[in-house]
Amino acid sequence: MVKFFALMATVALVAACEPMVANGPASQPSSQSQQGTVSQSQAERSFLSVVRTVEPVAERECRNRTSGINCDFNIVVDDRPDQPANAYQTEDRAGRPVIAFTLALIADARNEDELAFVLGHESAHHIAGHIARQQQNAVAGAVIFAGLATLSGGDASAVETAQRLGAQVGARTYSKDFELEADALGTVITARAGYNPLRGAEFFTRIPDPGDKFLGTHPPNASRLDTVRRTAAGL
Repeated sequence: MVKFFALMATVALVAACEPMVANGPASQPSSQSQQGTVSQSQAERSFLSVVRTVEPVAERECRNRTSGINCDFNIVVDDRPDQPANAYQTEDRAGRPVIAFTLALIADARNEDELAFVLGHESAHHIAGHIARQQQNAVAGAVIFAGLATLSGGDASAVETAQRLGAQVGARTYSKDFELEADALGTVITARAGYNPLRGAEFFTRIPDPGDKFLGTHPPNASRLDTVRRTAAGL
């Protein structure tokens, strides 16, 4: 079920992704123009079609690949004004996985394959347990940095600052690996739902390239495209 919300108050930790903008299944060419824009009603219909098709596939992959986690995805639309084109995965307080698409992402969609890939990618974050792993990395980073500050004779304020910095560094330590893992599994989910993941990942050629920055949260676009191509070739 797709829901609209103004602001989620039950968010735990967000696995945020690069702005992802999104044609129908590979066997059904879309009427949307590859380069042009589409009407709001067309974009909404495409989004709902993709959710209906991909969600059960993602939930099946979740049940087959995991044990003891909630695989009942809640797909929502973040309708807060002025939000950039983006999608993210989080969990509500009951532990139910939530995947949110901003209105800008849906409006900017060029084809359904891209929307399907985004949904597959965000689903993969949950299936791979990235939020829990990110939390563990953050805690470990905070402990290490606080310990170093204490050993160096820092006062309470310095230790607190070190904890915050350590948590940030820890949370980002493996974030690039998480993104590539989600790209690979997202490719599988997209393909098994009947969409073309290669076409779906073409948005990587349009969004700004984050490069390979130190402590960056996302890998270079070329690495992500290569991951999708290699995974699709193996299917």
